[in-house]
Amino acid sequence: MKAKWGKLGSLVMASSLLLAACSGGTASESEEKVTASSSGEPQILRVSIGVNDQHPEYEGIEKFKELVESKTDDFEIELYHTGQIADDRSAIEMLQLGSLDITIPSTSPLVNFVKEYGVFDLPFTIPNEEVADELLDGEFGDKMLDLVEDQNLVGLAWWENGFRNLTNDVRPVAKIEDLKGLKIRTMENEIHLDAWKALGANPTPMAFTELFTAMQQGTVDGQENPFPTIELSQYAEVQKHVSNTNHVYTPFIFLFSKPIWDKLTEEQQTIISEAAVEAGEFNRQRNREVAAESLEKLKKSMTYTEVTPEEHKRFQETVKPVIDKHAEGIGAELVDEYLTTIEGITGN
Repeated sequence: MKAKWGKLGSLVMASSLLLAACSGGTASESEEKVTASSSGEPQILRVSIGVNDQHPEYEGIEKFKELVESKTDDFEIELYHTGQIADDRSAIEMLQLGSLDITIPSTSPLVNFVKEYGVFDLPFTIPNEEVADELLDGEFGDKMLDLVEDQNLVGLAWWENGFRNLTNDVRPVAKIEDLKGLKIRTMENEIHLDAWKALGANPTPMAFTELFTAMQQGTVDGQENPFPTIELSQYAEVQKHVSNTNHVYTPFIFLFSKPIWDKLTEEQQTIISEAAVEAGEFNRQRNREVAAESLEKLKKSMTYTEVTPEEHKRFQETVKPVIDKHAEGIGAELVDEYLTTIEGITGN
């Protein structure tokens, strides 16, 4: 994926360099840092995320801050984690109103605003991270970024939350039959609920903030999240078993408030857009490193069960009716494009 606004920004930058040369300044001086706005005071941009400051996403927004502030004095980036400003859905609504600048939620909450984003909730469709990268960095990913504009949002880049995996406090899960009757906490998402029902579990929608206590009290038997979230949230204290179900790959999407974006200069937009993409690449790398580290830590305190490729195939076949059921609501043509693109990448 190329940074949006990049060509336009390049023209602006080229013009700036030409002016600098005519006025006696050097190109290197002009490239080094964009001068602060005429007011002399930097514009504060607030970034809100839902995870804590130990998560790879937080490392990503630190990188974004570093990149932007090294290129221009126009902005001061303020970072807020653990939903200090708002939860994901509320943060998106604040962007629409122009009362918050940036949020980087997973795609699932966006379904409330853009139904097509339900495509990323379809289970067992993305087999690995390499396929996810090619899908999101290609034409399909760019198309999905563009869809948020009608919601007064600007989609600038794809970051990574990662594959969701299962934990529970009852028994090891290696095959579909092991899921029968397990009370699994899910997000309030119809696709996720239907997928777990099809697999024989008893899904229970619940707010993330209530999850630890619910597992501690036995209200639910288990939950599903990426390995870093499981480890950093200390779920091993209340869960005995972890399995690499890899049932859903969840991207993070870098969103900017369109009312605020439209007031920026083209040069400022280019700096922010390119920083969002570069920080996203950094976030992906760190997320994968931390996921591997988190799994190794979890193995020391939980029973780890490997789900074989053959069993993954069974999972995939079992949830196909769920995909068929929700395709119309998401957009049958888009779902077909999504699945066809993945098939083209994998060669299957």
